[in-house]
Amino acid sequence: MDRRDVAVTLPWMGAGTELLVRAVDALPDDALGVPSALPGWSRAHVVAHVARNAEALTRLARWARTGVETPMYPSREHRAAEIESSAQRPADALRDELVATAEALDAALAALGPQAWEAQVRSAAGRPVPAAEIPWMRVREVWLHAVDLDAGLTVADFPPDVVDTLLDDAVGTLSTAEGCPAARLAPGDREQSWSLGPHSDAPAVVLGAAADVLGWLVGRAGPERLEGRAPDGSPAPVPAPPRWL
Repeated sequence: MDRRDVAVTLPWMGAGTELLVRAVDALPDDALGVPSALPGWSRAHVVAHVARNAEALTRLARWARTGVETPMYPSREHRAAEIESSAQRPADALRDELVATAEALDAALAALGPQAWEAQVRSAAGRPVPAAEIPWMRVREVWLHAVDLDAGLTVADFPPDVVDTLLDDAVGTLSTAEGCPAARLAPGDREQSWSLGPHSDAPAVVLGAAADVLGWLVGRAGPERLEGRAPDGSPAPVPAPPRWL
């Protein structure tokens, strides 16, 4: 699936936002202060991060529309400070921010015409991308952080096309990371497989459901539901992938 096809990614973005908002709304106020699945972050930190991310992507949409450079964040330190500050706000205020910032991003993206979608902006890591990739950047945030709330959602709750496109993205990103193992990811519920890491004529094989493979690859699940195979087909430990975003 083309991650820059906004006719596909905008609906995914909306569905992921709805899933995340429902999950947050279902939590009692005091449950937002409970640790999330992300080390060092409470659930409130996760919500604050997603809200600040919406603001950052809105800045990219404005950049694409106006041509005036507006980076996602002034600095890593500023980003971290904003998240920490937001995470301390009352639960109702945090919930309102999550919704309001998502709506503002929707409006900013709706204002983009064909030429603006092709305009070059930069990700937080400094990577040049066309504005048409902004919705996909948001897809990753809302779906994966819905899992990070540790409120009962897992990667198995994602639509199959979202799982497969996240696998495409994660494999492409992690394959160039230092220490990435050579492995063929072969979900039993998919006809296709994915090649992870450097080229190898005899890679290890990772077997399991596509959602479980994705959860392991992006650090949202362990390897317990997966099977590893050596190049000769014999049982082998599931390799450890590099750290995801």
